Parts: sequence; structure tokens; C-alpha cells
Amino acid sequence: MKEKLQVLWRANSKAWVTRQFFIEWMNIVFGASVKKCLIDNGLPLKCVLLLDNAPAHPPDLEDDLLDQFKFIKIVYLPLNTTSTLQPMNQQLIDIAWQGVTKRTLNSAWRKLWPDVVLKREGFEGFEPIEEEIVSIGLSMGLEVDEADVADLIEEYAEELTTEELKELQKISHSGVMMELSSEEEVEPEEKLTSQEISDILGKWQEVSDFVEKRHPEKLSTGRASALFDDRCLIFFRNILKRRQKQTSFDRYLVKVSRSESQESEAKKARR
Repeated sequence: MKEKLQVLWRANSKAWVTRQFFIEWMNIVFGASVKKCLIDNGLPLKCVLLLDNAPAHPPDLEDDLLDQFKFIKIVYLPLNTTSTLQPMNQQLIDIAWQGVTKRTLNSAWRKLWPDVVLKREGFEGFEPIEEEIVSIGLSMGLEVDEADVADLIEEYAEELTTEELKELQKISHSGVMMELSSEEEVEPEEKLTSQEISDILGKWQEVSDFVEKRHPEKLSTGRASALFDDRCLIFFRNILKRRQKQTSFDRYLVKVSRSESQESEAKKARR
């Protein structure tokens, strides 16, 4: 019955996969499943099993395969590459947990186990939100003060009326229209060359890549980098895109003009 569950259940005092367990898994679960899949799909019996270097994966594992599974070829990753190739060794879980705030944890546990979460009288205060906003702002290099954040939150604490919501919708719509029209506006008086824009965008990409690889706070720095790119550099990217489109269009016009001129000269020559 256990062999039909598609899962190999074994116990180990250290919760490790041993060589014996791994060989059983290859012969009972992996080999049989792969062979059935290949036969059902009319494919040749060929398979490559890619493994990392571990005590449970010794070099002579192919010798322990049953004769019916000798078509499986085992290939090992190069030494000292596990931390680079395997996401679990890149501290992804630790990095993800760094982005989880106390407020998020309290909100989650309040649903699961309300007795262990601090209860508040009436409406939950803004203090955790203020701390979260200040923390995010500081990680982005902004000057943020808790008092300013508290004042801002207080201004929007009351529910808006229907009339106020309609007014906000009008403002939002007008803002979108202004953004669309601003894309067609003339560039600043101080003209920038396309080469200058390309150079500064390239430098920013180098800085962004360096911070992403070297800074331990990957989540917060990633947000700050994306915000700066969206708020500051998108303007210059749009200028470069418009110029590239205009250049392509100008080349097309020159090409058409030349072809028409050549046709005209050819007609005159025939006459």
C-alpha cells in the first residue's frame, strides 16, 4: 500500500536523508514513476537525474539502481555551487520574514489565536501603522517624523461622504488627463543629449545591481530602488523612447523620399 502513495515515508532521528533512504526512493518511487511516464507517452527510456553533492548522494549511486532502472543517468552539480544554485541557501525565507511587520503578525494571529494578541479598547490605534510608515520611509532615505505621520493619518481617519468621494474621483481623473498631456509637452529648455540620458541610465542600473547583490536589506532597498526608478528616471526614459521613435520615423521618411526621387529620375531617363 505504501508504494502506491507516491510518497516514501521514512523516519530518522536527525531528520536527514540517508543513503539507504535515497536508494529506496530511487528504486521504489522515482524509477518506477519515470519509467511509467516514458512508456505511457511513447518516449524512449532515457532519464537524467541531477543531484547536488551531499552525503546521501555518493558518486556510485548508479550501481545501486535496479536493472530495470539502469536507463537512468545520474549527473552531479559542481562542488561548492549549492549556495548559488539553490534558492533555499540564498536566505530567501529570512529575507521574506524581514518584510513582515508586527502589525501583520498581530492581524494574522488575532484570527488564529485571539487570546495571545494584545486587545485594544474600541478602534485599533494608529501607532503600529505610524511605526511601519516611518520604517519604510527611513529605509528609502526619506526624512520621516512620527508626528507628521500621525497628523496625516488623523486627517484621513474619518470616513468620506459621498460628495467628497465624487470630488476625489474628479481630481483623480483630471490628474490622469494631466499626466497624459504632459507626455506631449516640450522637453525642458536645457536640452539633454540622448547619449547623456543613456549614460545616466546605465550608471543607475549599475548602482541598482550593486545594491541588490550586496545590501542585506534586499526587500526595503528593492522598494526604494523601484520607487526612485518610477518617480525620477521614467521621465528620462520616456524622452529617450520618443527620440528613438522619431529617429526611426525620420529614417523611414528619408528612405521613402529617396525611393520616390529615384523613380522620378528613372521616368525622366525613359523620356
